[in-house]
Amino acid sequence: MRLAAAALLAGAALAPGGAATVAVPPAQADIPAASPRATAVLAGGCFWGVEAVFERLAGVVSVESGYAGGAAGDARYDIVSAQRSRHAEAVRIVYDPRRISYATLLRVFFAVAHDPTQIDRQGPDVGPSYRSAIFPADAAQARVARAYIAQLGAARVFARPIATRIETGRFYPAEAYHQDFMARHPDHPYIRAHDVPKLRALARTFPALLSR
Repeated sequence: MRLAAAALLAGAALAPGGAATVAVPPAQADIPAASPRATAVLAGGCFWGVEAVFERLAGVVSVESGYAGGAAGDARYDIVSAQRSRHAEAVRIVYDPRRISYATLLRVFFAVAHDPTQIDRQGPDVGPSYRSAIFPADAAQARVARAYIAQLGAARVFARPIATRIETGRFYPAEAYHQDFMARHPDHPYIRAHDVPKLRALARTFPALLSR
C-alpha cells in the first residue's frame, strides 16, 4: 500500500484547498529534548490526510486518528461528523524529541498539513469538528504553541488571521477503519483530491524531514 501511495504522490497535481503553500518560518521557541518519547495532539480537518503527513516524518513513532475536545461518550464518528459533539477530528502523534522537536511538528502542521486560517472548516468539510486546534500535553507545549501562533501572526505569514485554537481535552482513538486510511485506500477520491497534494507539498517543502 505504501508503494501505491508513493505512485500517487509522484503523479498528482495540487488541488485548490488541498494543502497550504505558504513559506512558514521555524519557531523561535521550542522544548528541549528530555526523553525519547513525547506526544502531540493536533486537529486540522479530516484526520486522514493529517495522519498521512505526520506518518512520513523521521522521528515520528506512530500517528493515530481520533477525536479531541469532547466527552468520551460522544467520541464516535457518527456523532462527531454530524457536529453533535464538541470534538475535533485530531491526530495523536508519538515522537522522539531527540530526532524531531515539538516546534518542528507545529511548523509542518501550519505549513502543509492544513490551512490554519479557515474557521470551523477545511476545504470541502464544514463544521466545528474540522476546526484548527492544538491540544497541548503540558504547559511547555502550550507555551510553544501560543508563541508560534503569535510569531506567525506578527510576521503576517498568512494573508488571513490564524484561526487555530489552543484547547484542552482528552484524545479518544477513532474507529479502526479510520486508522492508516490513506495507506489502505490510496485511490479513494477524497484522498486523491485533498490529501495527496499535502504529501507533495510536504516532500517539496521539507525533504530533509522525511523518513521515506
